[in-house]
Amino acid sequence: MLSDIAKTYFLEKDYNCAESILRAANDYYNLELNNRDMIMVAGYGAGIHSGSVCGALLGSVAVLSIMFVEERAHSSKDIRPVTNLFLEKFNERLGSQICKDLKPKFYNSSVRCFETVKLAADCLEETINEYKKC
Repeated sequence: MLSDIAKTYFLEKDYNCAESILRAANDYYNLELNNRDMIMVAGYGAGIHSGSVCGALLGSVAVLSIMFVEERAHSSKDIRPVTNLFLEKFNERLGSQICKDLKPKFYNSSVRCFETVKLAADCLEETINEYKKC
C-alpha cells in the first residue's frame, strides 16, 4: 500500500508530509522522478510552513499532476476531475484542507503528523484506482 511506503519516508527517513507522499508515490507508481524533482515539494510541509493548506494534500496533488498531465493543465482533460475526486475524499475523511485545523485532530507528538500522511496516502491511492477504472 502507498501509505506503508509513505510511513517509511515520514517516520524513518524524516521527510516532511509532502515529501513523504511524493517519494512514496514515486516508488509505488514508478513515476521516474529523480531526487531533484522531488525536492520541489519540500516547501509544502507544515501547511506551506504557515499552517495553511495541508502539505500531504499538496504533495498528493503534485502526484496527480505528474500522473494525469502530459504537457500543461489546460490541455489535460483529467487533472480537474481527478483532483476534485481526491479533494472530495480528503475532505470527507479528514474534515479540512487546512493544516492548523488538522493538527489538533491528528497530530501526535510521538509520530507527528503521520496519521494525516497515512489518510492522505489512502485517499490518493483510492482516487487513482477509482479514476483509472472510469
